[in-house]
Amino acid sequence: MSLSQSSSNSSTEISLLKRFVDFSARQLIQKRKPLGLLFLLITLLLSYSALDTRFDPGFTKLVPIQHPYMQAFLKHSSTFTGSNRVMVSMTWTGEGDIYNAEFLNRLRKVHDEVIFTPGINRTTVRSLFAPEVRYMEVTEFGFMGDVVIPSRFTADEAGLNWVRTNVTKSGQVGNLVSNDLKSAMVQADLMETDPETGEATDYAKVAAHLEQIRSELAGQGIDIQIIGFAKVMGDVMDGLSTVLLFFVIAFIVTLLLLWRYTLSLKLTLLAITVALLPVVWLLGILPLLGYGIDPMSVLVPFLIFSIGVSHAVQMTNVWKQDVLDGYSSPDAAVNAIRKLAIPGTVALLANALGFMVIMVIDIPMVQELGMTACLGVALMIITNKMFMPVILSYLTLEKMASHKKQQPLQKEQQLWWKVSALATPKPALLSVCVMLILLTLGTWQSRSLLTGDIGSGVPELREDSQYNLDNAQIIKDYSIGMDVLSVYLESYKRDESCLDWEVMNAVDRFDFHMRGVDGVRSVKTTAGLAKLYVSGNNEGNPLWRTLQRDPSALLAGASAANPLHALNDNGCKTINMLVYLNDHQDATLKHVVKEIRLFTDSQNISNAEFKLLGGNAGVAAATNEAVEKAEVQMLISIFSAISLLCWVTFRSARGVLCVILPLMLVCILCNALMAILGIGLKVSTLPVIALGIGVGVDYGIYIYEKMQHSLYQGHDLRNSFYKAMRSRGTAAVFTAVTMSIGVGTWAFSALKFQADMGILLAFMFLVNVLGAIFLLPALACLLGVKPAKEAQGAVTDTLKNNIENIAIATDKPLQT
Repeated sequence: MSLSQSSSNSSTEISLLKRFVDFSARQLIQKRKPLGLLFLLITLLLSYSALDTRFDPGFTKLVPIQHPYMQAFLKHSSTFTGSNRVMVSMTWTGEGDIYNAEFLNRLRKVHDEVIFTPGINRTTVRSLFAPEVRYMEVTEFGFMGDVVIPSRFTADEAGLNWVRTNVTKSGQVGNLVSNDLKSAMVQADLMETDPETGEATDYAKVAAHLEQIRSELAGQGIDIQIIGFAKVMGDVMDGLSTVLLFFVIAFIVTLLLLWRYTLSLKLTLLAITVALLPVVWLLGILPLLGYGIDPMSVLVPFLIFSIGVSHAVQMTNVWKQDVLDGYSSPDAAVNAIRKLAIPGTVALLANALGFMVIMVIDIPMVQELGMTACLGVALMIITNKMFMPVILSYLTLEKMASHKKQQPLQKEQQLWWKVSALATPKPALLSVCVMLILLTLGTWQSRSLLTGDIGSGVPELREDSQYNLDNAQIIKDYSIGMDVLSVYLESYKRDESCLDWEVMNAVDRFDFHMRGVDGVRSVKTTAGLAKLYVSGNNEGNPLWRTLQRDPSALLAGASAANPLHALNDNGCKTINMLVYLNDHQDATLKHVVKEIRLFTDSQNISNAEFKLLGGNAGVAAATNEAVEKAEVQMLISIFSAISLLCWVTFRSARGVLCVILPLMLVCILCNALMAILGIGLKVSTLPVIALGIGVGVDYGIYIYEKMQHSLYQGHDLRNSFYKAMRSRGTAAVFTAVTMSIGVGTWAFSALKFQADMGILLAFMFLVNVLGAIFLLPALACLLGVKPAKEAQGAVTDTLKNNIENIAIATDKPLQT
């Protein structure tokens, strides 16, 4: 097919599409009254439904369900709990150690209060007062053992010494009692379903109950530290109260900037209202679909609002320009639909694709976030492209907004004419060279980007938050912590596997191997306990701390196989080996998992098989691997989808490259910024990249669509870009700055993940618009984008362009 034939076909398709848009625009305004009433009715109904919107957190929502590690984790989660654990540690700050009446009396109260925590699995509550926590010793009379603290315990000197001795014999130092004997702990596991109500566990109530324990029982020489997933969610939900404050700040800032930009109170209020509508509609639809909002995705409505502001500004700007040119409000509304229907809808579809592709990540929370955001953008097509023109058709401009100020307009035109020089060869080459330098530096720096959490504690909260301080204290005091890996050994024998020397020897060698791995704090296995019991049977002689080959001899340490230790199930069909880590950073997890694989791959046990992994650190390892895999899939998917969308719209490979290449540069620079700021690539930050790309493509689509329209009319590249910037450049810059300021205020949030998201989004919004302004025309020039037809006979347009250029060069007002 010849170039002329291709241009002819494209022109025909564009003509048909244009006629369809013209017809739809006229019909919309002609039937504006019933449609407006319908939209108002929908808004009222969904506003009422939005009152039922609820938070819907969940531990399993953060788990990559299909990952092999999680298959093992979910298979054994009902037998071996611990991934969703709550730890309440009491620290004695007075003289001496925990063996005093005041401390033990309050420890008993904490134990009782934890039992009655909503959603707690009461059979898993462990402390020195739990009947399952026992000691055992070998005396001249044989085996003797009992609970660590008897039911008739009295806190006199003899009773306290008795407890001290029992704790030492029980082996709980470093586990339920700190290594320095200044702290003691209550541990319990939380269930996803509250056994009392039969409904999903309310993490807000759990966190509130735990905080009540702290407020009532701390003080007078006792500090209390509380950690666990439920407490994290509780702190996040408490911090979300500040989210509303930042939303109000962003709302006020946007309101003031809009008024300053439009000089019209009517247009300002309309743009804000229309930007809020998809948020209200979204919050109203979610309860109808049976969904809530996860605390980690609560910022999505604010992103929807920001995108809504961007598109509302473009619509009001075009309408205002036509009204100032003498069109009536209904005619200006029709023209606004005609001019923005295609680029606006394509931009919103690109936004929706940006949200949709993050659903490739096999994590329910991220998929829910993508679905919610995608639905919000789809609603925006109705509110912005249909409802807003209907309202605009009834508006009239105030005198202040109607007054044309020639001097600012002339300066703006001069600025855009200077910028349009980037569409000429030499400035274009310079711009691309700068891009290549930034690309090189960004690629080099982004190599330092880490996956997963960075630092100890919970990265969703600030380092000085109460939770992270509590976590640091518990890690310091105990040999265990929240970061634990579970490795399962599944036996195929019908008999007791704990009496099979081959199986127990494999567990013992695993125990010994992992204790020497860097990053491992401690290891707890059935074989380790069995050796300890065998040694106890022989007067504690360390030479006897070994496993016997004969099953009858292994019976000497059979007490270690008690399922209450949570190291094996009944019959030892599955043995749970616990590896406690220093932290859950990606480097630590990868190193430890690598060592585990090296060991398990080298084993050949005839009657058993190793299965990886469980525990909260196992969840973190699986999540990191899922995120790394999903990053590549997500980027390929989003850039492929946006490229296809741009090609369908522009029918030009050069146009696709002009829009896509700046986005790729910004994506790389965003990764570099994350590496510089110490922000890891994880579940809460990976969607930001997709969101930033999806939102950032708006600028390129709006500008290139207008530029292509001028090229079809025969204008050269520089004049086409100049016209695009005059009509849409100012609005694009304004929306980018407004959105950046709005989300930039999140940097001061008490929630670290919100602050990180705010910084990254503000960066991407600003740099994306700069890429569209400075890089897009340069790429168009170097790629050879030219007018679709020569401007033969277009004397009027040429003369008008020359008049405009002369007026700008001579610093005189333009004449129409």
